[in-house]
Amino acid sequence: MAKTVESSPSVYVYQAPVRIWHWVNALCIVVLCITGYLIGSPLPTLSGEASSHFLMGYIRFAHFSAGYLLAVGFIGRLYWAVVGNEHARQIFLPPLLSGDFWSGVWHETKWYLFLTKEPRKYTGHNPLAVLTMHFLLVWTTTLMIITGFALYGEGAGYDSWQYTLFSSWVIPLFGQSQNVHTIHHLGMWVIIVFSMIHIYVAIREDIMSRQTMISTMVTGWRFFRDNRKVDDGH
Repeated sequence: MAKTVESSPSVYVYQAPVRIWHWVNALCIVVLCITGYLIGSPLPTLSGEASSHFLMGYIRFAHFSAGYLLAVGFIGRLYWAVVGNEHARQIFLPPLLSGDFWSGVWHETKWYLFLTKEPRKYTGHNPLAVLTMHFLLVWTTTLMIITGFALYGEGAGYDSWQYTLFSSWVIPLFGQSQNVHTIHHLGMWVIIVFSMIHIYVAIREDIMSRQTMISTMVTGWRFFRDNRKVDDGH
């Protein structure tokens, strides 16, 4: 439902657990993408004796540590989607059966393609952001956690909980271990592309739609810089 707001109003949108998860998740993604790429395309052989360095071991340790942190954070984020405010649930429960939602998706698509000059303002995520984050972030993250633990379980052994909970069914589901590696690798590139678009859109909206985006994920408060109609439901 849209309403007209006074000049420079402020709305508290993102609670502390959502903001903390956002930045921890971003850090994990950076570490995972860099180390994951190096694991898939190892560095050239280092000079000297093998016993004098442990570079790939450190890279793998950083990857596994960031993966565990990503998984624990994601579980915590799912919990907060249940107990937090309405904005904490948006990216997990998009209203796919709502005509108004798809109308908003179409409008935001035109806005990002420079086909309309009139931005709509939302207290939370706009419909297109909700849609893309649901499918490209939530589901891809879920896939990466599942396939990551399945690959980890191979090295941990048949008696490990990672193998029991993940490797035992994920690897047969995809046919073989190499297929899981490929899917995990492709998922990394999906997240990289999503992150690039996400950063661009956040900066663009902060400038062009005259509402705070980046600072909102730091303070939790969104500020609107002029009198516009704001959708207070999203």
